[in-house]
Amino acid sequence: MKKIRGVKILVITGLMFFYACEKTGEPDIQSIEGTYIGTLVQESGLKGILAGDNVSDDAFAEVTMVEDGLIEVYCHGDHLDTTFMLNYYDHNDSIMVCNTGDDFENLYGHMLGSGHMGGGMMEDILQGESEWMHHVHDEHDESDEHFGGFNMDEGMFTYTFRIMDQTAQYHLIFQGIKE
Repeated sequence: MKKIRGVKILVITGLMFFYACEKTGEPDIQSIEGTYIGTLVQESGLKGILAGDNVSDDAFAEVTMVEDGLIEVYCHGDHLDTTFMLNYYDHNDSIMVCNTGDDFENLYGHMLGSGHMGGGMMEDILQGESEWMHHVHDEHDESDEHFGGFNMDEGMFTYTFRIMDQTAQYHLIFQGIKE
């Protein structure tokens, strides 16, 4: 009886150790949904809607899952109030984002390829390649610029807005921590 009890304790301890140490290495995509509280900062050295260089305003980003691979972001503060859609892609401990639809085509000069509409299944993904790496290799040139993503370890969302006024283009950078 003591022998069986000892074996049970060893099995239970082993299972606890196994599950405690197991890490999939993939972030929980669903956890990007929510409200991010942060700031909106004008990039240094550029004139724009904020008074002076490196000025920041309180801002919020509300992220909602629309479907697999697609989120809606409502970002608002004193100097910005906008809603837009983004595709998202798993990339190690991050979730990277990219424009979708007409926004993608207007920025990069071509339509987003068939079958690569977001973070879902990608049939031709190579071994060791993240969804983000696959997206970049299949859809972008080396010089293409991207504007944000989620740091899953820090619970942070960052996105850079390209703003055009009458005279020049400038950048507003949102950075927020999930509430």
